[in-house]
Amino acid sequence: MKQRRQSTPESAELVAIAALSFLAEDPERLGLFLSVSGIGPEAVRAAAREPGFLAGVLEHILGDEPLLLAFADGAGLDPADIARARRALGGTWERDVP
Repeated sequence: MKQRRQSTPESAELVAIAALSFLAEDPERLGLFLSVSGIGPEAVRAAAREPGFLAGVLEHILGDEPLLLAFADGAGLDPADIARARRALGGTWERDVP
């Protein structure tokens, strides 16, 4: 049974960090994220300190259903938990603003 997590900012950050780790486990997934986000591999750590970066990670995961389902399954989460985590982080990531 999938585990439901609270949607506090702290638990949402944990979900987003898990999502970033999930992306980093596979060079193709990470490469696509870096390409879409415009971040170079050497800048990920610095970008992770930016407000909204973790929200951007979850936005990326939520924007690709097969990726979302793979992450949710591997993390033992319901995809709705990931959407709740994204909302709990609030704000926008500057790369999301046109």
